[in-house]
Order: sequence, then structure tokens, then C-alpha cells
Amino acid sequence: MKIARVQASSNVSLGLVDEVTQMVDLVGGEWASHPNPVLAVIQQGVSASQLQAAVVARVPIAQVKFLAPLSAFLRNPFAVGKNYHDHALEFDKSGFNATTSGASAIPQYPQIFTKATLTLNGPTDPIRFSPQHTQSVDYEGEIGVVIGKTCRNVHKADAMNHVWGFVATNDVTARDLQKNHAQWFMGKSLDGFCPLGPWMTSRDEAPTDMRMQTWVNGEQRQDAHISQLIFDIPTLIETMSAAFTLLPGDLILTGTSVGVGVGFNPPKFLRQGDKVRVAISGLGELNNPVEEI
Repeated sequence: MKIARVQASSNVSLGLVDEVTQMVDLVGGEWASHPNPVLAVIQQGVSASQLQAAVVARVPIAQVKFLAPLSAFLRNPFAVGKNYHDHALEFDKSGFNATTSGASAIPQYPQIFTKATLTLNGPTDPIRFSPQHTQSVDYEGEIGVVIGKTCRNVHKADAMNHVWGFVATNDVTARDLQKNHAQWFMGKSLDGFCPLGPWMTSRDEAPTDMRMQTWVNGEQRQDAHISQLIFDIPTLIETMSAAFTLLPGDLILTGTSVGVGVGFNPPKFLRQGDKVRVAISGLGELNNPVEEI
């Protein structure tokens, strides 16, 4: 199933999305007033048939506004650095890599970090930043993994059984802050720096080899498949769950591909009026304008 938070007229509802018919089923009952309904569906293991039984209306996709699927993050979203081979090389050559370089440009182990909870942003909401604070805001289209079951010390062979599904994300980054502070949390954690949505797709409905593409102002910058990850999803879950417990609703951003702004010469950082589009097969699109404040 594809689940979303949508605004129809003046009401915010839990929605079931049908991409084929371009319709959204609005779910009523207890879900109509739940403060974080998509997270609750994941945590409680609610099925599509249970939600379908509570549908109160059916409207065209064009008549709703998609909000961030989660109204709040459960906790900091997790993310993976340099998880596509060519991106690891472009980042190492950019001059903004303050962690490893040269022979170690390709990581030997997954590089895990987190983004602050207030990075959460909607699929069409502005990416905002102050040019007095950062001059090098960059996009990173990524496939996000949504954990569905509490897990600890999971083996790779069983890892996908703990995945609820997937979501399109943009790991927006202030490269100068990332470099100056010699770690990634600061540059990744500005408010609104994690656009998410427009819906979450359950594992059984997601394409096997999802394709992620990014455009800025109509110019295609990124094009990659999830099969190209250096560390695949089972490896990431095995690695992370060996260190700490993963919870239903946790989000893992799996890494971005070659083609980010910092990889160009000169770099192509985001500016006032830019429009960033991230499209992932089966997961929909993010379309975020850029605003300097």
C-alpha cells in the first residue's frame, strides 16, 4: 500500500494512494484525528484491508495537497554517507571532505550519521536557509527505508523482514558547515533539510530495483538505481542493529549518487528561486522550491 497525509479542502487526512487511477482514499475513524497516523499504522502493523474498511471518501490526487507522511519523526532519522561509488569519489575530490580522502575515499564500513528531527519537511514545501549562515546548500536525492519491526542484532538474511517500506527523501546539506565542523551532523541538520514524501510505499509494492533521479530547474543531475549501493539495505540494517535497537517508524536514508552540486566545477549550489525535483520509481516525487531567508 501507499500511505500519505493529505490536505483535502481544510482537513488533514490519512490517505491511501492509487497511482494507477490517480485517486486517494481518505481514511476516517480513529485515523481522522490521530496526530501522527502514518507512524501509528507502521507501529501497529495495520493492514491495507483494515484501512480500506475505514475509507470515507475518494478524491482525485490533483485535488489534495500532500504533506510530509510523518507529522513528526519518531527520533533522529539515520543516514549513510558515501554509499555510491562514483559519489564517494566526487565528494573526495570536491575539497569539502573533512573526514577521509585518497585511498580511503571508498568507505570500508558504512558511514552512519543522523539528522535532527526538525529537518522534517513536506514534499512541496520550501527548502529555506540564510545565506549569512551558509553559502553552499546542496541537494542529495535518496531512497529512504522505513523500519517496520523492532530489531536488534539482525542478520542480513533476515533484515528485509524488518522493513515496512520506502519513501523518497532529499538529504539537503550545507557543505561549508559539513566541512568546517569536520563531521556531518551540523551541515545536515538545518530546519527543513529533509523533504520527505509524498507517500510511503510498503515493501510488497515497491519496485525491486528502484530508480532515483534528481533535477534542478529542469536540468537532470542524478540518475541511479538502488542496486548500485556500496552497502545494501540488509548490510545497513545488520550493521546498525548490531550497535543499537531499530524501532518501527525509524527512517534510514541510504545515500546519494553522483551528480550533487558540490561535484561540479564550479559547484552548483542551491540559490533563491531554484526548484529541486527528486523522483523515485514507485515512491512518487518531491518538488521543493528554494528560499533564502
